[in-house]
Amino acid sequence: MLMRLIRALFASPKKTSSKPSNKTFSTPAHKQKAPRERPALPSQNHHLNSPIHGICYVVDGDTIRIGKHSLRLAGIDAPELDHPWGNKAKWHLVNLYKGKVIKAELDESTSYDRLVATCYLPDGRDLSAEMVSAGYALDWPKFSKGKYASLEPEGIRKKHWKAVARQRGDMDTYNKERV
Repeated sequence: MLMRLIRALFASPKKTSSKPSNKTFSTPAHKQKAPRERPALPSQNHHLNSPIHGICYVVDGDTIRIGKHSLRLAGIDAPELDHPWGNKAKWHLVNLYKGKVIKAELDESTSYDRLVATCYLPDGRDLSAEMVSAGYALDWPKFSKGKYASLEPEGIRKKHWKAVARQRGDMDTYNKERV
């Protein structure tokens, strides 16, 4: 008994951590963030020469998702969600497709981890052309070679001044809020 007392006095103290053990305390499943998936690029899951078909989810005025594929509508530039007309552009795109199966013909390029595609409604209408002609997006000549320029309503470039500044590369104007 004396030996136990001596060992207890001279034994090194057990390390205690101020952090709770992962085994005992963990973040509840409903509060954990799911790992962010990168969109599948053509070389990974899809061939460029075969179109993608499916019901789409609209991200913003020029970005949709079909299944795991994030697609940028080819040749146009719609306002971002936090820019003037951004939410209206998104909801116009939602109203265009409303549960219809979209056909996306892939381009060879990507834009910010998105595949670039020309997307069609079941009746053959081009989603990019529909967005431009309705005034919710602009033709981006750098990428479209002017394909949609004739569809732009008169005066639309003043309305979407931030997109125009981005296309010109005028990032000082683009990053400032218009007064």
